[in-house]
Amino acid sequence: MELLNVTIDHAGYSGKKADVIKDVTLSVKSGELVGLIGPNGAGKSTTIKGILGLLPVMVGKVEIAGKNKNCAYIPEQPVLYDGLTLWEHLELAAAAYEMDREVFVPKAEELLKLFRLTEVKHHLPGTFSKGMQQKVMLILGFLLEPAVYVVDEPFMGLDPRGTKDFLALLDQARAQGAGVLMCTHILDTAEKICSAFILMNAGTVLTRGTLLEIREQCQLPEGSLFDCFDQLVESTS
Repeated sequence: MELLNVTIDHAGYSGKKADVIKDVTLSVKSGELVGLIGPNGAGKSTTIKGILGLLPVMVGKVEIAGKNKNCAYIPEQPVLYDGLTLWEHLELAAAAYEMDREVFVPKAEELLKLFRLTEVKHHLPGTFSKGMQQKVMLILGFLLEPAVYVVDEPFMGLDPRGTKDFLALLDQARAQGAGVLMCTHILDTAEKICSAFILMNAGTVLTRGTLLEIREQCQLPEGSLFDCFDQLVESTS
């Protein structure tokens, strides 16, 4: 079942940046982890903003299916309120999504324990390290149990154990039917964990498919994701 369907004719910002991305189509199925891959300036972040409805200029359509039709966004840079404790951030998110308290409290406690933040749940996240702040964003995303997770550079700032816990949660969410769109620069990790890829450059999609399909397209049967991406960029430049 396709949970996320995106068709963007063109999108961007005001003025000369009105067409940062164009002819972008992508989909994420139930249980899939799709890697959105490309260099800086390829249009990945703009594509994510388009999916979230945050662009001033966009001609296209975004459809989210699934039982709750919700999308959780986990950004690269943590977005936190200076005056709220960690627990108050979780309570605010639960209230926004109308979670019953008997569901919210045990779920929140479970995630805090997993990411080893229980002892600081009544502290202000502004005092946390970057890695701890990133864990707060992960907890907020997994608290909601959406149909689709949109994750931007999740490994930045996470220690190895935090990365392992994050990937385990993603596997659990996918096993329960969620879909994941992950933007990352870490190609060797993406190659190991993603079930499919969308390769972007210069504001458009170069190709999409599994690693095997992309290798076949590039005629690189043993090629890495980086090798394939490099060849595709060279052939279109």
